[in-house]
Amino acid sequence: MTTDPGGEDMTAPTGAAEAPLLSVRDLRVSFGPGRDAVTGLTLSAGRGEVVAIVGESGCGKTLSALALTGLLPSGAKASGSARIGGTELIGAPERKMRRLRGSKVSMIFQDASTALNPLMSVGAQIEEVLAIHGGPPRKERHARAIELLTSVGVPDPAARARSLPYQLSGGMRQRVMVAIALAGAPDLVIADEPTTALDVTVQAQVLALLREVTRSSVVLFITHDMGVVAEVADRVVVMYAGAVVESGTVEDVLARPHHPYTAALLASVPDPDRPAEGELPTIPGRVPPLGERGTGCPFRDRCPRSTDQCAQMPPLAPITEGGGQVACWHPEHADAMSDEVKTTP
Repeated sequence: MTTDPGGEDMTAPTGAAEAPLLSVRDLRVSFGPGRDAVTGLTLSAGRGEVVAIVGESGCGKTLSALALTGLLPSGAKASGSARIGGTELIGAPERKMRRLRGSKVSMIFQDASTALNPLMSVGAQIEEVLAIHGGPPRKERHARAIELLTSVGVPDPAARARSLPYQLSGGMRQRVMVAIALAGAPDLVIADEPTTALDVTVQAQVLALLREVTRSSVVLFITHDMGVVAEVADRVVVMYAGAVVESGTVEDVLARPHHPYTAALLASVPDPDRPAEGELPTIPGRVPPLGERGTGCPFRDRCPRSTDQCAQMPPLAPITEGGGQVACWHPEHADAMSDEVKTTP
């Protein structure tokens, strides 16, 4: 029997249709003693599901994604487990990860203008992925590249395939990035703030595109914008200072946030149906940097509900309504917490 770092049985059950395609257990990223950037990310998702990982800059979202792709910066070390279709990603040697990137897991980066090769046509960049990952024969790759550009809504794809990245608009470049990410038919697609640099109209188009073309994959959608989450995600994982502080379905988290940090993020999103009078609410202070996070709740110095009890790290515990989880001693809706949480010393 195979177990994860927390002791859970990780063996696929009989009738593997119920087994999650993506299973992340106790994922940690550290830059050395006292410099833990991600402290125990756990999540799972099935094919066709979009999970949003939300939080401010410095909360560990992108580092979690880089750990799954084996692209962590020098000095960072990942531990725990992350399996996609039964294949372990954490600790896999670089030679193996080169085979997995593009075929098992792919990433849509935030800035397509820097992620794309400026000296290669966009069609050639798609064909390169097909060649690396055992795509069609060479004479058929160009046609397949045009098919992929068509699938992501690039107009006149045959002409655009001959274009260099700088000749395309920001929205078109991001669509090319999606085509490249999907070229190897990966099981996991990680979208790291893919719409941040786009205007609102193009952003909506790209979000709709991602939902449409990733139905056979798991999508991890990384963002700091709670306003985007409702448009694209099925479930939400809220991270703060490297830790998961709340998780649940989009409907539950957006309608009834339990962690004060989640509530503060939602309060800072403009509501066009109810324009705010004066300035939008903000969260005072900043995310504590590495080396300054201590041992208690990392949000306590910015939290209006903080007490002396918050000097101890609260467990990530179940919410009785909706099946979500929250790590807070004084949640926004204490009536929805299980008795086990209320009595935790």
